[in-house]
Amino acid sequence: MKFKRNITILLAFMLTISFSLPLKSQDKQSELIKGVKVAELLKAGDKHKYRVKLEKDQFAFFRLTQKGVDALITTFDPYGKKIQDFDSPNGRKGDELVTLFSDKKGNYSLEVTALEEKGHKGNYELTWEKLEPKGTTPEKQIDQLFTAWNNPQTPGASVAVAKEGKIIFKKGYGSADLEYNIPNTPATIFHIASLSKQFTAFSILLLEGEGKLSINDDVRKYIPEIPDFGKVITLNHLMHHTSGLRDQWDLLAMAGWRLDDIITKEQILRLVSRQKELNFNPGDEFLYCNTGFTLLAEVVARVSGQTFAEFTRKHIFEPLKMTNTLFYDDCEKIVKNRAYSYHVDSTGFKKSILSYSTVGATSLFTTVEDLSLWAMNFENPVVGKDVIGKMNIKGILNKGDTIGYAMGQGVGVYKGLKFIAHDGADAGYRTSLWRFPDQKFSVNVLSNFASFNPSGMAMRIVDIYLKDKEVTEPSKKEAEVKTGTNATSDNNKIKIDHDTLLSYCGKYELEPGQIATMTLENENLFVEAPGLEKTPMTPVSSTIFDVSVVSARVTFMKDESGKVNKFKALMNGEEHYAMRLPDFDLSKVSLTEYTGDFYSPELSTTYSIVVESGKLIAKHFRTGNVHLTAIKPDQFTGDQWYFGNIEFVRDNSNTITGCKVSTGRIRNLKFEKTGKCGMRCEA
Repeated sequence: MKFKRNITILLAFMLTISFSLPLKSQDKQSELIKGVKVAELLKAGDKHKYRVKLEKDQFAFFRLTQKGVDALITTFDPYGKKIQDFDSPNGRKGDELVTLFSDKKGNYSLEVTALEEKGHKGNYELTWEKLEPKGTTPEKQIDQLFTAWNNPQTPGASVAVAKEGKIIFKKGYGSADLEYNIPNTPATIFHIASLSKQFTAFSILLLEGEGKLSINDDVRKYIPEIPDFGKVITLNHLMHHTSGLRDQWDLLAMAGWRLDDIITKEQILRLVSRQKELNFNPGDEFLYCNTGFTLLAEVVARVSGQTFAEFTRKHIFEPLKMTNTLFYDDCEKIVKNRAYSYHVDSTGFKKSILSYSTVGATSLFTTVEDLSLWAMNFENPVVGKDVIGKMNIKGILNKGDTIGYAMGQGVGVYKGLKFIAHDGADAGYRTSLWRFPDQKFSVNVLSNFASFNPSGMAMRIVDIYLKDKEVTEPSKKEAEVKTGTNATSDNNKIKIDHDTLLSYCGKYELEPGQIATMTLENENLFVEAPGLEKTPMTPVSSTIFDVSVVSARVTFMKDESGKVNKFKALMNGEEHYAMRLPDFDLSKVSLTEYTGDFYSPELSTTYSIVVESGKLIAKHFRTGNVHLTAIKPDQFTGDQWYFGNIEFVRDNSNTITGCKVSTGRIRNLKFEKTGKCGMRCEA
């Protein structure tokens, strides 16, 4: 017995040592102590694990400061089940802020990994800053969620929660103006970006209810300067992002505009009037398009005889007593109590400038209080009683498929509960409004900080108030329709062999010129695509992966020979297929034959394409350089969001005569070759 007892003591001692010291491999594990800062070097492929001892019903707050490495922090419960990921869009600098609520006593854990390419490394500092009892009221729990922003030295957010016709919580956190330390409050006015779109769609429906238009009308009936593309584009197409029009922001950026320039409605209308082609036939597809909602606002103005700002004030905001709400159609207009927006870099907080003088797709100024009044109007209508129902009807494509978008709003299911929601992002503003019609519940979060995740925060507030309503085990079918993700609760335990993961790597064509690239780094699969930075994919099975940041589920598929030849992506209830591109020998590409000046009459702008230091570069005199990488014969990807892909066009004599440029929201915009500048050409 003495021998067995000594062995037990020895094993316990060795186990203690193994948990208290870093592992010899790249994985590290240790206990985190409140108030004690941990400084570490993090390399791609490392996993640093920290144990946190918590009692039942406690709240803990942690701050990880990134110093040259983009870190992802994941929390786990005492049984190793994943709780939540924390990763702000701040790259390799700034803070990642982690909150943790315990529902049982035990050793919780934080896992730190790097969202980096193989070989990259950087430092971070991790501190457990706060520990206190978990709030016993919803109000206190929300305060705890916003711990990091409850500080006058940072930007922050305002929040409002409404239930059964009453605002039951409202509060502001952080500063609306860092220069004067003016706090965010429930009465602070925010620019809410794309949340504006539902008000634009509502305005169209109000006019239809008065018999002044039909949503099935051709938009050219009201705005004849829109080109005749040979296809009818209806107002209904515009409201559901199925028009095929190119997006205004992508067009402006490709034409050489900065998005912090002063941008007006007139400039956008002139740009649209110069377009020669659509992305696709109206009604064939869903592709998010801000242009459509700018045009809808102009239709409202022309039909009503009022400016869009005047129409919405008279017909929506005044009846609902939204006294602090307006469409901001003049960037020089003074608005009292407004929040200014910010981002952060290695030097600290910086202003994010916004100078839009265009409305419809964006530019609604409002408060969380006023936005709650708008949300409650869907439950007990004061305005638009006869059109409320239409707002929630999802669009239908020409082939009969139903999309997940309904007139300026997304429709879906969260933990078994139907929701109607939309987010917004312009400059440093980040906004989100979620409505749960069956529960007569809404939450809206308006922030003036670019690294803030309003939708994620809104969902955590929903969990606080509607926990007893949630369906915790949705069926597999419901989970897939919901967002295409999260049907598996414990994905982190799935292991896939190296050769299988390697077989998925390569380039896949989502649309003509739209390329998704799959890469393998440290046995983790990553995806990169237009509008999507390199992002880790979470395995659900040996062939299925989730991309949580865009709520997509990717399934790799094989041909008859057993080779992976395409993938299927399920996103917002829709399926999209991408074919794999054949392997391409970059060494056989002669870059010099692609050089020259390329002019777009639709944008009235020129790019000079040159070779410098063995690299192909598209130069623009205003926006700078776009570095091009060959992906297949005559086709390259660009490293700027507004210049995602370029395909060169040849004539019958095999001479390059032009090119077609695509982004996430523009397809095949044509440029004509006007001259050859060669390797010494200067933009």
